[in-house]
Amino acid sequence: MPNRLADETSPYLLQHADNPVHWWPWSEEAFEEARRTGRPVLLSVGYSSCHWCHVMAHESFEDQETADYLNAHFVSVKVDREERPDVDAVYMEAVQAATGQGGWPMTVFLTADAEPFYFGTYFPPEPRHGSPSFRQVLEGVRSAWTDRRDEVAEVAGKIARDLAGREFGFGDARLPGEEELSQALLGLTRDYDATYGGFGGAPKFPPSMAVEFLLRHHARTGAEGALQMAADTCERMARGGIYDQLGGGFARYSVDREWVVPHFEKMLYDNALLCRVYAHLWRATGSDLARRVALETADFMVRELRTAEGGFASALDADSDDGTGRHVEGAYYVWTPEELREVLGEQDAALAADYFGVSEEGTFEEGASVLQLPQRGGVSDAARIASVKARLKDARDGRPAPGRDDKVVAAWNGLAIAALAETGAYFDRPDLVDAALGAADLLVRLHLDEQARLARTSKDGRAGAHAGVLEDYADVAEGFLALAAVTGEGVWLDFAGFLLDHVLTRFTDEESGALYDTAVDAEKLIRRPQDPTDNATPSGWSAAAGALLSYAAQTGSETHRRTAERALGVVKALGPRAPRFVGWGLATAEAQLDGPREVAVVGPADDPATRELHRAALLATAPGAVVAVGTPDSGELPLLAGRSLVGGEPTAYVCRHFTCDAPTTETDRLRAALGR
Repeated sequence: MPNRLADETSPYLLQHADNPVHWWPWSEEAFEEARRTGRPVLLSVGYSSCHWCHVMAHESFEDQETADYLNAHFVSVKVDREERPDVDAVYMEAVQAATGQGGWPMTVFLTADAEPFYFGTYFPPEPRHGSPSFRQVLEGVRSAWTDRRDEVAEVAGKIARDLAGREFGFGDARLPGEEELSQALLGLTRDYDATYGGFGGAPKFPPSMAVEFLLRHHARTGAEGALQMAADTCERMARGGIYDQLGGGFARYSVDREWVVPHFEKMLYDNALLCRVYAHLWRATGSDLARRVALETADFMVRELRTAEGGFASALDADSDDGTGRHVEGAYYVWTPEELREVLGEQDAALAADYFGVSEEGTFEEGASVLQLPQRGGVSDAARIASVKARLKDARDGRPAPGRDDKVVAAWNGLAIAALAETGAYFDRPDLVDAALGAADLLVRLHLDEQARLARTSKDGRAGAHAGVLEDYADVAEGFLALAAVTGEGVWLDFAGFLLDHVLTRFTDEESGALYDTAVDAEKLIRRPQDPTDNATPSGWSAAAGALLSYAAQTGSETHRRTAERALGVVKALGPRAPRFVGWGLATAEAQLDGPREVAVVGPADDPATRELHRAALLATAPGAVVAVGTPDSGELPLLAGRSLVGGEPTAYVCRHFTCDAPTTETDRLRAALGR
């Protein structure tokens, strides 16, 4: 069995199962083979929807001559970064430290002790733009390994020691306060692109976590500039090509600062985070655009990412068949004027070209355009536009669809559960809440064992072999807490508690309060990964702080609150200096400063007044407010204990900082109590 990937559950590894390269999955057996044969290890890390991973695979790993060289001189190990974020994090840190940049595919050469000594990302088959060819890299590494083994071992040992010494010091453990959050807002204002929205230049990523902070900061302080940045950024993204104007949902990022041309893969985590952000923007402003985008994004996730088992798949590829047998980036999504005419006829094609910004010269490649909504004057015929969109969507459905990575990642499903539960509740869409419940049920049935330990992934109803990391425990707990608030079912609070107990005992340093990305009993790597900064998703550190704080507010647990507050020390250290990269931590700090407020609604489930009070509580913009709903004697949720009806009517209780307002039966008074 020269290629050992055929029995893996990762779609990315399975894409390489037929390569002539003798791939191993990440395993002790692979490193034993390296020791036995005296060869170095080639570690290749990527993910299934990564465009340049596909390119390098086609150019090098499917090439027999290259494979023969690898098989003769290296032990080749393939890793799906989405399945093993711990392995990815450790070696990406080394790549970035050594080269000043990172990305995927990631190419690292290791000793048999898993110590890295040479790094890179994509290598072309021929020398190009100052980059050596992959074959030249392989020959250079082999030469150094053969002729200068002691020197290689010395370099590898030094790199491993440097990495192991990078424990994250997060300053003092005091909580971030008004000053730090104001400085963070100022930092975001400096980085803000006032012309096109978002932060920084190209490439430009959706700043979901920073926008959540801006919305919470506005809710707590009334800062209009924070709300304006959030609203304008969301509108610019929704009008840009990064948003799928026909099918809903967001692409991974924009290659330009104007949000016009995306990198076309669609990731579950982006869409879950953005769905929730747009729902929260609607909650704050009543924006019709925010409502539409939240619902379209939720519908996209359910329609195109839900698996047969009820979970949500990881991603859709950027590439697809362009109709000629070639796999081309964006082929599924882009349009030429001629293609519009074929589907719509001359008059409607002219309308569509103007409405969606499709030009003869194109905005993408080979005269094709990405659909967007340019800012134009005039009023469009809504019915005619709806007809145009429906016909274009039907025609696009006939194109070869992008591939789907059916791997269910626990953390990203937790984010989706939170988004769908809240969006369904806000917009009276019980089908979305049901979809959230289905995914939560899958995680409980398939990903949780008897000790409530999480498996990172599953596929086709089969749990993967790899342990969950901190972000899995934190984001799944976040999703379960949102479900408890929306449904009033205490079982979801219980499950969140089981997961957060693992955070307390297996991921937290007792002395410092620092959090680690892997559990204390996880597989030992050359260092224990620990990163408090957000990347494409909230850092496990910030996500855990947020879930711990919400759970403490729901249950009164001082242990969970104290752990959350100790973890927020990192926000005091990083928030003023790097607010773009600690957005979820800043959002959690806003919740902590505001209380967070605890809202208990008691009353019969079938009483419209109960439902009205519950809805008012869920729509409160108070940062991180937690909500419990049920009958006074249900015993489902701790916040309901001892709460009684007032005058026999459904009643709401609001508490904050160990102080409670007078109970109220009036929705308007509840709204006022949950305002600034």
